[in-house]
Amino acid sequence: MKITTVKGTNDYLPDEVRLRDYLQNKILGTYIDAGFERIMTPAVEDAENLDKSDGGENLNLIFKILKRGDKLQKALSSGDTDKLCDMGLRYDLTLPLSRYFANNRESLPLPAKCIQIDRVYRAERPQKGRLREFVQCDIDIIGSPSFTAEVELIHTTAKALDAIGIKDFKIKINDRRILRDVLSNAGFKPSELDSVCISFDKFDKIGADGVCAELFEKGFDSDAINNFSDIIRKPMTLENVKEMSSVAVSNVAKITDAVNALSDGKYKIEFDISLVRGQGYYTGTVFEIVSDSFKGSIAGGGRYDNLIGKFIGEDIPAVGFSIGFERIFTMLSEAGRTLPDLKKKIALFYDADDVADALRAAEKLREEYDTVIYEKPKKLSKFLDKIQSKGYFGFCFLGEENEIRELKK
Repeated sequence: MKITTVKGTNDYLPDEVRLRDYLQNKILGTYIDAGFERIMTPAVEDAENLDKSDGGENLNLIFKILKRGDKLQKALSSGDTDKLCDMGLRYDLTLPLSRYFANNRESLPLPAKCIQIDRVYRAERPQKGRLREFVQCDIDIIGSPSFTAEVELIHTTAKALDAIGIKDFKIKINDRRILRDVLSNAGFKPSELDSVCISFDKFDKIGADGVCAELFEKGFDSDAINNFSDIIRKPMTLENVKEMSSVAVSNVAKITDAVNALSDGKYKIEFDISLVRGQGYYTGTVFEIVSDSFKGSIAGGGRYDNLIGKFIGEDIPAVGFSIGFERIFTMLSEAGRTLPDLKKKIALFYDADDVADALRAAEKLREEYDTVIYEKPKKLSKFLDKIQSKGYFGFCFLGEENEIRELKK
């Protein structure tokens, strides 16, 4: 049997788990202090829900679950491969939240302010920074169409990042309605806008020339491409696109002004018309947090006013923001991040017959130290070397608790 994890998943050692727990608890505490409430949803969702969720490229990365027993045999006999699976693992936390709200709306106040910190799954090609199982830290506001929901989410997410020691970041914001209006103004047809947006989403990597080349390869009208080229080669400020999309521009301006007033100069928010975000369910504002120290995006989100309506036939305004926990954890771990304000860790050694006394003694020691009890090893010096490498400060023997012996480095 194999002892390694499945590709794209990780085991985490105790020191790594302590750092992960610390970061998640800091984020969770910030969310709770801001008035959000934690919910939980299953990792498994109905396959039809996942397939119809407008998740963009993520729909190609769903882990599908085969039917079982007679249902599987019938599906195999039919020869229709689309009937083989009836469930799948969630690829993000937004679709499960939308289903959750539709199922529990009578028990939830509006607006509902929800926290989800949980694992999600994507059939990615495993590589550095891309796992098949990873944690997302989400906050969402359901039931508010107001720009104030975006302001609250952005401000709370920024506070959460600050709480875990991330300072040098910038918030990018756009509104898909602005981009669609700009594209329509250039001459693209409504049916072409999603495909054009996919190409334009690569603007920061391939530039205007690369975007236009890709649009020509896709066979779009040359006049529309040239018009769009003229637009994106100019400074794309809110003022410059105001005439094309006045309502959406006004909405972004209100969000930007409020966030700048709240930031106290700790971070900046700026309009970026090339920001698209991959999920197809976004309907309005989209935002992203980037950091030079973390080589790209560390959080992202947007407004998805139509997704809940797929379940209940009634559109409910909703907007969410997700912190990319794994990227942050990896970078902080590689940078040697240590946990602040922790008790010094010590070992208490005892003889087997004295285990009850050892446990009582440990309770007293834990008022001052992070104490772990161990039955006295046969090779003490070798054992001490091992726990020293794990960050232990010192040790003592049962009956000599006042004599903490420091491990020398």
